[in-house]
Amino acid sequence: MALLPILRYPDPRLHKVAKPVTEFDARLKQLIADMAETMYDAPGIGLAASQVDVHQQLLVMDISETNDELRVFINPEILWASEEKKLYDEGCLSVPGVYDGVERPARIKARALDADGKPFEVEADGLLAVCLQHEMDHLKGKVFVEYLSPLKRNRIKKKMIKEERELKRG
Repeated sequence: MALLPILRYPDPRLHKVAKPVTEFDARLKQLIADMAETMYDAPGIGLAASQVDVHQQLLVMDISETNDELRVFINPEILWASEEKKLYDEGCLSVPGVYDGVERPARIKARALDADGKPFEVEADGLLAVCLQHEMDHLKGKVFVEYLSPLKRNRIKKKMIKEERELKRG
């Protein structure tokens, strides 16, 4: 297993739209293992392949308190979303240290494939619904800060660019 570099906002690669996964092979299993290790190490509760510069429709998440309930969603799609919305404070491994409120459907029903290519459906609310929608946005090339006002987004962008420069200087 290996830790993968996580792209940081406003990296333009975060805006690439991911392509469906078509091959369920050893390379995919390795990518899932590496993404899980990267997510746990960060530490985070979700990671989309787009965030590690692999533009395939794959995401991993673990919203458990004990970090032992890894879930894999391949080629996920939302089948249904409630009209009721909820505001959640969201953060993102690609926008470290930034948290802000995003309004999303409170409940969703999604379909995806597991690591072996077997289809499954899940009905989600609360943190699972938020995390799934957040990570699926990444697969569409969207970062959660794009839900915020232009003023907030620009402030975050400047902050991230400044931090990146400081990181490179060491």
